[in-house]
Amino acid sequence: MTNPRTIYLDYNATTPCDPRVVEGMLPYFTTRFANPSSVTHFPGRQAADALETAREQVAGLLGASPKDVLFTSGATESNNLALYGVARAAREKGDPRRRIITLPTEHKAVLEPCQDLANQGFDVQYAPVDSTGLLDLKGLAELLTGDTLLVSIQAANSEIGTLQPLDQIAQLVKETGAYLHCDATQAVGRVALDWQSTPIDLLSFSSHKIYGPKGAGALLARRALRHGKLSPLSRGGSQEQRLRAGTQNVPAIVGFGLACQILQTEAESEIQRMTELRDQFEHDLKKALPQVSFNGHSQQRLPNTSSVTVPSIDADALLANLSGMALSLGSACNAGALEPSYVLTTIGLSRADADATFRLSVGRPTTSEEIATATQEIINTVSRIQLL
Repeated sequence: MTNPRTIYLDYNATTPCDPRVVEGMLPYFTTRFANPSSVTHFPGRQAADALETAREQVAGLLGASPKDVLFTSGATESNNLALYGVARAAREKGDPRRRIITLPTEHKAVLEPCQDLANQGFDVQYAPVDSTGLLDLKGLAELLTGDTLLVSIQAANSEIGTLQPLDQIAQLVKETGAYLHCDATQAVGRVALDWQSTPIDLLSFSSHKIYGPKGAGALLARRALRHGKLSPLSRGGSQEQRLRAGTQNVPAIVGFGLACQILQTEAESEIQRMTELRDQFEHDLKKALPQVSFNGHSQQRLPNTSSVTVPSIDADALLANLSGMALSLGSACNAGALEPSYVLTTIGLSRADADATFRLSVGRPTTSEEIATATQEIINTVSRIQLL
């Protein structure tokens, strides 16, 4: 059980439900429990209306049409639907293109489906990144050919926070006629994203990263893909434009919609506040421990994320000695792994430095006082470990 005094600084892994979101969800567990597909009676239509309201709220956050929003269980399913959906549809429709391009620093929800598709005969290529995790645009251009079917590139890296230049990427991809998928899970609500102005074909994100409940997410898909060029992962119903069969998780989706609605009005001030907290942490930590370094791009990065390397200190041991704090070694999908972070080794860190790295990510509830306390605790613990 979490100590109630724990300072939680792992918001890239998940966020708490905003109390306003919880309040809005509650009726859909009890009095408004009907199946949204049961439109022959009022309770069913009431649930269906709630679903469509949430669809409008999710679309509104990114400037999309509600018709573009396909509800899923989260970004992992959305990524899988995008990758497998495009690949299977191409094969079914006789599209000869077989090249898929991604980054070696993507989340495993992209990397593992790509590896599986490579085993099925698709030509999966990995575009190079530099020491900050930033895509080498020239390297991407060299991989783009007429045989390219799909490019999948994240908006922001969950471990080091580096933001990719989506506008430039989209321009290169569109010139070849390939589709562009973006895993925007860490970016939504933390940086400006506009579905209308950036020619991305598919975009994935999760409710639980933006103060909504777990168990809900979305894949935004352009009309051209929704009609014949995206094959469903599950069949058995007409839900979600026949692209995601099964009764929708109405309470979670209602919460997801409310979380998006809140961000529409509060994201700008939240981004500024998180940036100030992150900068406060990095400034004070570097002042006390000059040997530390920060990973990722110095400018093009998430406002809430800091990847910290403390040379000669085992980060696992450091975190174990910070019992009153919730930090992470990297992406939550890699928890318990014996190998160092593949993101950190890909950008050039040695195994020793990768093992000496932890991630801090701030969120809506984080206070300046918590950051000051956490910083001092990290400084004291590093000094204590160095004396052992």
